[in-house]
Amino acid sequence: MTTANNIKGQNINNDLITALYCRLSVEDIKDDKNNKRRNIDESNSISNQKQILLDYAKKHGYTNTMFFVDDGISGTSFDRSDFNRMQRMVEEGKIGTIIVKDYCAIIGLNQKDLENQGILA
Repeated sequence: MTTANNIKGQNINNDLITALYCRLSVEDIKDDKNNKRRNIDESNSISNQKQILLDYAKKHGYTNTMFFVDDGISGTSFDRSDFNRMQRMVEEGKIGTIIVKDYCAIIGLNQKDLENQGILA
């Protein structure tokens, strides 16, 4: 789990929004025989990410949460509607904390990319 605060060591300010960012890349979607988007890897599914992030936020005292979801969009592009909306809200001072399941949601790398770069074994 990754949490980024505007100011390190700052106490939680629940007046500011805690952004819970979820992304599922098209590369993570497993197509069935009819090429329909029904079978999604459950460990990375949007609904699973939302639950993990919400549980983490509650456990750590973040109460003013808002989901930002980019479903079926590659992380290799920053042309993501909810990512851009979240970024604007940070710049406007409305978001104090961003929580993501892992950095890959933001930077667009998958486990194979990380292994190829020697980051994961």
